[in-house]
Amino acid sequence: MNKKTILPGGTLGILGGGQLGRMMAQAARTLGFQVQALDPDPACSSRFVVDQCYTADFSDAEEATRLARSSDVVTLEIEKIPLTTLRAVATHAPLRPGPSVLEVVQHRGRQRAWLAKHGFPQGPWRQADSEEALASAVTELGGRCFVKSCEGGYDGRGQYQVKSAAEAPQAWRELGQRSVVVEAALDLESELSVLVARAPNGEVAVYPPAYNHHEERILDWSLLPGQVPSQVISQTTEIARTMSAALSVEGLLVVELFLLKDGQLLVNELAPRPHNSFHATEVACLTSQFEQAVRAVCNLPLGSVEVVRPAAIVNLLGDLWLNEGGPKFEHVLAMPGVRLHLYGKREARKGRKMGHLSAVGHTPEEAVARVKAARAALGA
Repeated sequence: MNKKTILPGGTLGILGGGQLGRMMAQAARTLGFQVQALDPDPACSSRFVVDQCYTADFSDAEEATRLARSSDVVTLEIEKIPLTTLRAVATHAPLRPGPSVLEVVQHRGRQRAWLAKHGFPQGPWRQADSEEALASAVTELGGRCFVKSCEGGYDGRGQYQVKSAAEAPQAWRELGQRSVVVEAALDLESELSVLVARAPNGEVAVYPPAYNHHEERILDWSLLPGQVPSQVISQTTEIARTMSAALSVEGLLVVELFLLKDGQLLVNELAPRPHNSFHATEVACLTSQFEQAVRAVCNLPLGSVEVVRPAAIVNLLGDLWLNEGGPKFEHVLAMPGVRLHLYGKREARKGRKMGHLSAVGHTPEEAVARVKAARAALGA
């Protein structure tokens, strides 16, 4: 069952109905697949683009099993799914990626330990399971650190920056008095990510690295391909290939990376799903990350990762909707080389990702300038 190929006409199940699931479902439908999703939100982004949507908590193994029984293969668009649910799904349909991948990725401490065991480069870190251990870890790592919850957290949530051990008690309280990973602050040149697709038949395809810019720990804009030295591209490719094989990934794996000012390339975090920083593949590449995800989990031939033109994206947060008059969509729709991507979310909230803009250019610099100008025209 784990090597089964699912041809167009089959049914793809997706655990999670957010924007990543929505865009994956749209790609699957273009390829001729039926699509089902499961999500706790009855108004999730995927609801109106899938054939069947199960409304249930991710801990509801019974409903997840219902989805699996009527699917030819199941994948996911979010990591925060209990292992008990994933294992239940895997007994009824191929689950790609499988529970063993999520067991590593879901917990930052396990993830860091796995990276260390397999020799992947990473910055100095410690796991702390008490306030006292947290204070000691901050001291050992030089004082200036990022403290992150071992479980949960996304788009900057579940993180706290400290400058000394004196701030450890506040960090411990803010993060829920539970296990954390403490990471030494690093002297960054840039933040990159690399996306690898790996099919059950062993075929692998690696996209060029994306260059990412964050504001308040949320991805603000991203450029593909990132303008980095050729040796860095070779390093990111090798890390992605080696890591996907070591984890036995079936589907997608995104490796977030730090490029330091001294030239070191270090692993930050892993995501076994489509990723915000590769939304530009929809307009930059012959195969988008969403189509590639469908191909990989269905064990079909992988698509070309060739970049045919530079592209950039900017995220559109709910703050824009809360401004007087809301977004001026007509302005960006009149701009050449720019596309608007909305996620179908009914409620706008501060910091919530509501959509993104993409833009192409003759050069990477032109693509970035164009997409930033488009967001400004929206009223951001």
